Amino acid sequence: MRFLCHVGTKLKEISTMKVCEITGKVAMVGNNVSHSHIRTKRKFSPNLRTKRFWSEEEGRWITLKVSAAGIKTINKKGLTAALRDAKAAKKVY
Repeated sequence: MRFLCHVGTKLKEISTMKVCEITGKVAMVGNNVSHSHIRTKRKFSPNLRTKRFWSEEEGRWITLKVSAAGIKTINKKGLTAALRDAKAAKKVY
């Protein structure tokens, strides 16, 4: 989910959640387990990167927040096929 906000004089796009736009991976909750087996809650974040991809069909750069697995998927299938099969919420690119 993305929002537009004013940062100084520029209109900047910010995203609120750590979600891969291709695979749909999100943060998970688990436990840290100490040597004495005391469990404390922790968060496992997906390995996300903000990356620009060139779209041949549209002739422009598309910026996506993708995980490492999402980058591999785009390299294997191609950008348009990966966006078409994306498991995250659909949006207009």
